[in-house]
Amino acid sequence: MLEILTMLFIGFSLGLTGALVPGPMLFATIETSLNKGWTSGPKVVSGHALIELLIFVLIVSGFSTLASQSVILWISVIGGAVMVMFGIMTLREGQTATLSGGTSVFKSPFAAGVITSISHPYFWLWWLTIGAGMILMGLEVSLLAASVFLIGHLMADLGWYTMVSTTMSRGKTLMSEVMYQRILMGCGVFLIAFGVWFMTSQLNLGKFFGLQ
Repeated sequence: MLEILTMLFIGFSLGLTGALVPGPMLFATIETSLNKGWTSGPKVVSGHALIELLIFVLIVSGFSTLASQSVILWISVIGGAVMVMFGIMTLREGQTATLSGGTSVFKSPFAAGVITSISHPYFWLWWLTIGAGMILMGLEVSLLAASVFLIGHLMADLGWYTMVSTTMSRGKTLMSEVMYQRILMGCGVFLIAFGVWFMTSQLNLGKFFGLQ
């Protein structure tokens, strides 16, 4: 029982430290919650959780050992390009967005959770290294212990992103239209910068490993 509680605590702690770091998923949550309300947070996390559940199954099945530097390189390049694309769309949307009847670049918060997860290179890096290591450690105890690690991780994501979406959706009533537009444009700039950084950093890493 102590091992189970320990895995829950570790999963929650690692999940929280990861969630608190600004990233594409955070800005997708902000963008969707301004248009679709506080439920955007839980919906974004549900899309994110689906991908993490699939990764969990693959790790338990032993597929994490198939990951190579070249695979990570291509994930980074393609994922970075997707982030740039959505960043440009968000930036353009922000220039003319209105507080009444606004639309979201991410039409579905659930889809936003899926997209920002699978296109985030360091999401894969984390799960193929730290995440895989913790799950394999849990499996030494039992499948339940490994599963509890994932549950703790998802609890942290759900708590943090629900708080973010609730705060942003309620704060919208206090915003001016200019502030609203600047927040959306800021999200767009951040996503573009993230995408460019992902692509360039991993391309340089690929050259270092002789993968190009």
